[in-house]
Amino acid sequence: MTSISHCDTADGKAGRCTIPSGCKKRLSPLRKSDRGLCIRSDEICCDVNDILTGVETDVKTGCGWRNGDDTQIRSNSDRTEFAEFPWIVAVLKVVPVNPEKPEGSKMYLYTCGGSVIHPRVVITTAHNVYQKNIKLRARAGEWNTTSEDEVLPYQDRNVERVIVHELFNTTRSNLFNDVALLVLDKPLDFVLNVKPICLPPAGRRVVDGTRCFSAGWGKKQFGKAGAYQTVLKKVEIPVIDRSKCQRELRKTRLGPLFRLHSSFMCAGGELNKDTCTGDGGSPLMCPVEGQVGRYTASGMVAWGLGCGDEVPAVYADVGALRPWIDSKMAELGFGQDTYTH
Repeated sequence: MTSISHCDTADGKAGRCTIPSGCKKRLSPLRKSDRGLCIRSDEICCDVNDILTGVETDVKTGCGWRNGDDTQIRSNSDRTEFAEFPWIVAVLKVVPVNPEKPEGSKMYLYTCGGSVIHPRVVITTAHNVYQKNIKLRARAGEWNTTSEDEVLPYQDRNVERVIVHELFNTTRSNLFNDVALLVLDKPLDFVLNVKPICLPPAGRRVVDGTRCFSAGWGKKQFGKAGAYQTVLKKVEIPVIDRSKCQRELRKTRLGPLFRLHSSFMCAGGELNKDTCTGDGGSPLMCPVEGQVGRYTASGMVAWGLGCGDEVPAVYADVGALRPWIDSKMAELGFGQDTYTH
């Protein structure tokens, strides 16, 4: 439950401590100073005139809960709100600033997206992380990559192990079974901006036409003209039936004999609404039936033939890959409760 403590806002006004979804200011950028004198790290000091009434402000337990009231944050904007999708992870490659001094200062290069499913595990696509001898870092809770003036800081963890699906094979250029688990060196702390997403049950396919979200810091278009985003972006796209998707992809350079592998699913196909370069590994977040504001990572951005055109994009089908995920989690000694609803 939210506390009822009084506080002073950063502007010197009378306030009440509440989680961001209980404050109108949730719809605009938040600052660390808005935490005021609130004791709980997941609350902000909200002007008493901005307190939302009739809004469920309890902190929901379990995986997959989108922060904020779902009816309040719908807009035509492609920019997410702070901590809106608290499971999104930026996967970074760790490289030395000076290649001749590998033990010296390091820089962190954005590689792909991922999702928290356990305090020590991030799920992503294998094609982004299968290379040997690369050092990776997972950054959870990030939002605006150019600012540190946010309500809660991001959490960085080193990746101590990369587990790639045994049947993933880049040499055949097919990217089947495109899934990997990143095992972190230390557990993440689950707070407002860092929480796990649910995974769908094994074999569960999303109904054709279901509107889902994806989010990432990727480019909006291919090539040099495209630029990575500084603030986490989101896009709402429909799931496309597998047979329909295969028909559409056969009309492209893939040719009339193309077959969509069982480890893939499709979404998109709407003009100017798509995932793109750098979004690989980011989740396709589909709503849980009967639970408003709760989502499963039904897919992960895998590949496509363009950005924002009317050809569906292809995603790793997490439902099809769930048995492999569960088996690897069991081998690690981790349970399924953190990502099962």
